[in-house]
Amino acid sequence: MNPLFAEFIGTTLLVLLGNGVVANVILNKTKGQNGGLIVIAFGWAMAVFVAVFCVASFSGAHLNPAVTLALAVAGKFAWAQVPGYVAAQMLGGMTGAFLVWFMYRKHFEHTDCADTKLAVFCTGPAIRSLPGNLASEIIATFVLVFAVLHMVSPKVSLGAMDALPVGLLVLGIGVSLGGTTGYAMSPARDLGPRIMHALLPIPGKRDSDWSYSWVPVVGSLNGGALAAGLFLSQT
Repeated sequence: MNPLFAEFIGTTLLVLLGNGVVANVILNKTKGQNGGLIVIAFGWAMAVFVAVFCVASFSGAHLNPAVTLALAVAGKFAWAQVPGYVAAQMLGGMTGAFLVWFMYRKHFEHTDCADTKLAVFCTGPAIRSLPGNLASEIIATFVLVFAVLHMVSPKVSLGAMDALPVGLLVLGIGVSLGGTTGYAMSPARDLGPRIMHALLPIPGKRDSDWSYSWVPVVGSLNGGALAAGLFLSQT
């Protein structure tokens, strides 16, 4: 499989299953309604496990611009490949969000709350305080990337490790650090689906909260870069 196509497919699977568990828990008249944060965190962990398992041998399974950037900063990935990987990840995130909408489109019709509909696609803070929200995203992504950099081999990226440790890592972050902003930790997971929320014909939807949209992007990229910087200082 071509590495860029693998990143696209992997990120599509990641967002389909990750945002899918959110839809299953918060939309009306689903089988999993009111499952809570633990179900969402576990679902996201399994989404990461499946996505990494499927494409790691082809692309290294970055599936996240923050991871790609950090691996490049750490000298584990060629800078020339970064734009292609990020583009594939963003398109995958958008495609995964589209599939979630298609799968749950009737449940969107039975859900009145516009905020709930937005939450299926992208994250939002429990308490809106942009400096604190930004710090939350930086810290969560730092933990993700710092752990990943210590798990991978010196030669390649996530393909050097089994998929399960990454899933367990995301599960731990979700249950421990996910209560403030929803632990986006990735522009492909948050910005891509947010764009789809703006484009799709969702009945009764609100605006896509663009005033907050920069927080998961800037926070995740900076958290990943800081993790790479600390990793380099240890080597």
